[in-house]
Amino acid sequence: MRFERPELRRRHAADRSGPATAGPCRLPVRRPTSALTAAVAALALAGCATPGTGDPRDPLEPLNRGIYEINDAVDRALIRPVAEVYTAVVPSPARTGVSNFFGNLYDFWNATNNLLQGKVGTAVSDIGRIALNTTVGLLGFVDVASRVGLEKSDEDFGQTLGWWGIGHGPYLVLPLLGPSTLRDGTGTVVQIVLDPQTRWIDDEPTRWSLWGLRLINNRANLLGVGRVFDEAATDRYAFLRDAYFQRRRNQLWDGNPPREKDFSRVQPSIVELPPVWLRQDLPSPVAAPAATPDARATGTIEPEAIAPADGTRVDAPLATPVATGGEPMAAILVTRAALD
Repeated sequence: MRFERPELRRRHAADRSGPATAGPCRLPVRRPTSALTAAVAALALAGCATPGTGDPRDPLEPLNRGIYEINDAVDRALIRPVAEVYTAVVPSPARTGVSNFFGNLYDFWNATNNLLQGKVGTAVSDIGRIALNTTVGLLGFVDVASRVGLEKSDEDFGQTLGWWGIGHGPYLVLPLLGPSTLRDGTGTVVQIVLDPQTRWIDDEPTRWSLWGLRLINNRANLLGVGRVFDEAATDRYAFLRDAYFQRRRNQLWDGNPPREKDFSRVQPSIVELPPVWLRQDLPSPVAAPAATPDARATGTIEPEAIAPADGTRVDAPLATPVATGGEPMAAILVTRAALD
């Protein structure tokens, strides 16, 4: 015979019957059958537990935050320590040469995307960079092209899609690759598949070793930025998202983006009001006194009696142009119409 407290019996009954209304984040309780299943379940639970901030650019924020947390954990546990060791062991000139080598490979994409965007002159410059750095620059380890005035461009397929009018779409955090959008993520996948490093190297160990070296070298170049980011950001996820959108907008406009409207400021509103005030021009006064020099200097004239044609007397001020010192103008009588 088993004794249970009343609240436990009610809880067990509720578990067997199920809740009356299923929430959007209710997941079945099952034992994961693989590590991949466990990872997917963890991402879903993290997305359900994290409320979104309502940023219209990030409709998938709960899921993105879960992927970001996994990426950050992998970076702190593995990628960043390896990058720090790489920085401590490999001297700076050698790291610069590695960056130049991969940059020379990426100039192929710069030239391709500049052609797709109609920037023929920049594309020709990129092709010249590839030819000069590959030959004189020892396979790109020495950036000779920049020394002779062939500046390096920074184009990718995501920018090309944006140049052709395709919007960035929802914000996405890609596993290991970090912040992106639907448009830019599509461009990243296309470039990885068609990258010369992927297409031209058939040996699997060599190709994956180069990808690993590229990843670690890029992370080593961002170590200083990461420290500033850790100190400055209160919400690291939101800070990185906003920085990504600002950087991509600047890249899409080639460093000269148009000025954005500041919606935080109160914008002046122009409202056309109904004509509840009537304006009636009165005839010139019969005997308008001349304005004294003191009055003209101060811009004030005492109200004088004006005699309209109907014989009534209305007190109204005379307006004198102060800046020009002109003669008094005809007074204007303003009356209010009946509001009802």
